[in-house]
Amino acid sequence: MKVTGFTFIRNALIYDYPVVEAIRSILPICDEFVVAVGNSDDATLQLISRIDPSKIRIIETVWDDSLREGGRVLALETDKAYQAIPADTDWAFYIQGDEVVHEKYLETIKNSMLQWKDHPEVDGLLFDYLHFYGSYDYIGTSGIWYPHEIRVLRKKSDIYSYLDAQGFRKGKNEKLMVKPVDACIYHYGWVKEPAAMQRKKEDFNKLWHPDNWVEKNVIKADEFDYSDIDALELFRGTHPAVMLDRIQNKNWSFDFDITYSRLGLKDRFKFILKKYTRIELGHKNYRKI
Repeated sequence: MKVTGFTFIRNALIYDYPVVEAIRSILPICDEFVVAVGNSDDATLQLISRIDPSKIRIIETVWDDSLREGGRVLALETDKAYQAIPADTDWAFYIQGDEVVHEKYLETIKNSMLQWKDHPEVDGLLFDYLHFYGSYDYIGTSGIWYPHEIRVLRKKSDIYSYLDAQGFRKGKNEKLMVKPVDACIYHYGWVKEPAAMQRKKEDFNKLWHPDNWVEKNVIKADEFDYSDIDALELFRGTHPAVMLDRIQNKNWSFDFDITYSRLGLKDRFKFILKKYTRIELGHKNYRKI
């Protein structure tokens, strides 16, 4: 079985992406890794090139910054990395620059890959998600956070990244057929030094909206205000080993009263339903088999 990891990244240092940790977290079960490094204003290319030259293959890309509808450029950059994966790959393991896999899940993921490798009806594997917010101590609990997504998929010519690169489709906008894997993606996209988070918020809105919309709707500030959130709970587990240095060096504080909630009635109902019955309502970007 051949496994190829893949991701895309640009300006990792400016926006404080844990992309090195992301790649290293799944590298042990990857035979090789393709990274699409976009035209950056920092030393992202050098950062990626130092990780593991024996396994990592870099393709340098140029982002089309004129694509501002639904974050489409993010999907196109994902496709560039996916299309560079060798045809003899059985499974392609996708990881975004702010996602990390705990080492405790690697054997489970590899076993699931082996289990479904010779079942062509299975297009991919579906992962659970933990979305950290504000600091490494809190996770989001409201309906704004997606609970699952595909991160392992077959290398097939008709599979492509969907919308803003959150998920994938095949053929003419068909959802992928997936099997759940008992493993979790740790999403750290909302845990950054507040100044870096503010830079990302101001700049990344330009991937979805025109300049006049950004000027009108995105608050300019020196630091991001993490207090504007509806509901969080304490994280009581352990973080991936590759994240420990980053966590140890965190240089800001964020505290949240977990008894406080601004969830609306609809979100409260969905939260209770999921907690006690595991039934999830809402749109799903895949089809379980």
